[in-house]
Amino acid sequence: MLDMKFIRENPDRVREAITQKRDRADLDRLLSLDTERRTRIARADQLKSTRNRVSDEIAKARQSGQDAAGVIAEMRTVSDEIKALDERLRRIEAEIREIQLQIPNVPHDSVPVGPDASANVLVREGGEKPEADFRIRPHWEIGPELGVVDFERASRISGSNFVSFFGKGARLVRGLIHFMIDLHVEKHGYEEVWVPVILRREMMEGTGQLPKLEEDMYHVEKDDLFLIPTAEVPITNLHRDDLIAGDRLPIRYTGYTPCFRREAGSYGADTRGLMRIHQFDKVEMVQFVRPETSYDALESLVRNAEEILQLLDLPYRVVALSTGDLSFAAAKCYDIEVFAAGIGKWLEVSSCSNFEDFQARRMNIRFRREPGAKPEFVHTLNGSGLALPRLLIALLENGQTDEGSIVIPAPLRPYVGMDVIKG
Repeated sequence: MLDMKFIRENPDRVREAITQKRDRADLDRLLSLDTERRTRIARADQLKSTRNRVSDEIAKARQSGQDAAGVIAEMRTVSDEIKALDERLRRIEAEIREIQLQIPNVPHDSVPVGPDASANVLVREGGEKPEADFRIRPHWEIGPELGVVDFERASRISGSNFVSFFGKGARLVRGLIHFMIDLHVEKHGYEEVWVPVILRREMMEGTGQLPKLEEDMYHVEKDDLFLIPTAEVPITNLHRDDLIAGDRLPIRYTGYTPCFRREAGSYGADTRGLMRIHQFDKVEMVQFVRPETSYDALESLVRNAEEILQLLDLPYRVVALSTGDLSFAAAKCYDIEVFAAGIGKWLEVSSCSNFEDFQARRMNIRFRREPGAKPEFVHTLNGSGLALPRLLIALLENGQTDEGSIVIPAPLRPYVGMDVIKG
């Protein structure tokens, strides 16, 4: 969340961020409550000081045998007012936090300004689109024909927009996960973690998925637990309430998890095949860094994700998201998109975001620059490294031969134990 002092001193900038991100938050109510809170705190402090002083005077009066009944009665009135003030302050602070949780992060000054994805800016492209003298088939045709992916059987047991992989397809999924984890650990310097995929509500609030995106989450109502939409949530919460020694930063984690999304807002979108499924696999990268290094860290995060596509020889592009396309919690974000030749579309396979101290404030993740120094909030970042469904689309479509087989990129072959997927 945003620091209340920042909100108080920059109301116009915060109001602009709410508008730019097309969010809703009662900023005027928040500012009014903040003013009332500070006024009531000052009054309560004044009364408590008076009560402490008079309590000493009452004690002295009793010791000297003087009648203190009148003063005692007066202090009961003061105590009642303090109690009422404290109760009102508890209600005010609860409402302040509720509104603060609705206020989005402020976009960084370098973020392109625009209403939606149409204002996103192309940063760079890599690789070359495949050329073929035959029809490159979409993955929902070639995948089932080769026996590697099955949409019908998964729908029978779980409903629409679930998928099963068989044989070489299952091996391809498993190999991709191992390939990406190994790259991030052995070359990029991340530490691998393994985390739960069902979390408490406050963990989802910490990373910013709640309360805004609750409709899109799978919720276990009986226990008030949530299936994770991304490994960002459990991995970032690993340091919840921690005070980290400065020499430990940066901390870089990578981990694989299944992810679950209801895709409640995807009505009318292209949901065929692997485009939008409710359960999918993803390798995540998360970083905890000093504030002054977070934008350099963001660029390195993007390069780490890009390298996977470079090694797999897949055409891709990096896009800077505009203010209107930026997520609720992000200050800046790059999307990495891969080109899928069978459907002729650019597909997002990674979003790399800098949240600055927005998430850290929600989770109380701080560090000390040196022993005894004042604690500061870390900056958090994360990025997909990568998400599998659309990466699989690109591999199944771009690797096609005129014989109807799929060529496996060379760096992936040791992980899947094959060069080609044939029928």
